Amino acid sequence: MRMSMVNVAMIYSFVNAQREEKMKNISTIVVLCLAVASATYAQGGQTLASTMEVYVFPEEGQEADQQSQDEAACYDWAVSNSGADPFELTKQSEAQAEQTEQEVAAAQQTGQGAGVRGAARGAAAGAIIGEIVDDDASKGAAYGAAAGAVRGRRQARAAKEQATEQAVAQGEAKQEATEEQIGNFKKAFSVCLEAKEYMVKY
Repeated sequence: MRMSMVNVAMIYSFVNAQREEKMKNISTIVVLCLAVASATYAQGGQTLASTMEVYVFPEEGQEADQQSQDEAACYDWAVSNSGADPFELTKQSEAQAEQTEQEVAAAQQTGQGAGVRGAARGAAAGAIIGEIVDDDASKGAAYGAAAGAVRGRRQARAAKEQATEQAVAQGEAKQEATEEQIGNFKKAFSVCLEAKEYMVKY
């Protein structure tokens, strides 16, 4: 009985030791992963400039910390001098794109029911003409309805195309204006960084 209790104690101790060793190994792996991730970000992570698709090379061998400080300073300077904040403009551009989609969708609804309305107007006009010409208002109404429906659909299609083209054109004009503002910011940002001995491309 004593031998069994000793064996149980030894097994329990062995299991605990294995569990502690496993936890130590897991902790070590986690620490190593975090260290690798931090090193990767520090060496090759995105800089402020690269998030704006502006690529900066330190011509005088400036350290990463110094480059980050210089980019931040030039960002503030460029915003102040160009009157444009690229991050705000990007949000604005996305909102404009969504608005354009809504306007195009609304334009697609232009002229709905025009064929029916055209048929009704054509029938009325045709009935009058038929009555005058051969005393047959119903025949005139039928011809007038057919012609009116065709004319109404044609006019509706033209109106829809015009409304769609107008919505698209307005959306494109807004996007071009936004892109121009972003371009002006990048020019100012580049001028500032070049003055600090960086090579800049965008």
